[in-house]
Amino acid sequence: MFFPPRLAPLVFSVLMSIYMVTLMTFVITWVNTGLGEGFAGRWWRAFYIAWPIAFALILLGAPRLQRLAAKLIRKPAK
Repeated sequence: MFFPPRLAPLVFSVLMSIYMVTLMTFVITWVNTGLGEGFAGRWWRAFYIAWPIAFALILLGAPRLQRLAAKLIRKPAK
C-alpha cells in the first residue's frame, strides 16, 4: 500500500479525474478540431483547464453520489 486509508477519497478523486478528463478532453478536442497539426497543444490546454475543475467536483460530489447510488440500488430479498 502506498497511501494510508484516510487518503482514499483523495486518491480516488485524483485517479478518477485524470482518467475522465484525459479521455473527455481528447475526444472533444478531436471532434471539434481534428487530429491535425497542433492537436497535442490544443488537447493539453483543454486538459489543464478542465482537470482542476473535475478534481474538485469529484472530490466534493463522489461521496454524495455514492450515497445516492446506494439508495437507488434494490437490496436483495431475503
